[in-house]
Amino acid sequence: MSVLDLKASLAGVAPPVNLSQPLMALWWVAKGNWEKAHSLAQQTPTADGAWVHAHIHRVEGDLGNAGYWYGRASKPASSVALETEWDQIASALLGKQD
Repeated sequence: MSVLDLKASLAGVAPPVNLSQPLMALWWVAKGNWEKAHSLAQQTPTADGAWVHAHIHRVEGDLGNAGYWYGRASKPASSVALETEWDQIASALLGKQD
């Protein structure tokens, strides 16, 4: 699956079944369902889950909390546009699913 495929799947009501939990959380972020995205990210105790969790808090505007989660993900805090970061995370995570 490519980032474009993932974005096309946003027309649906649920994420594709073959997505990892961090990707499902990222999918729900794009759908505007912060609570569902946050719940999934909280349930994913990995660096990938922490990276998505950081992005979720950045979307929320809670940069302090986002900074904590970037640290847990061993990633630098992002300052690019939210859409660009979403694409970067999606691309990296999709590359791990191949």
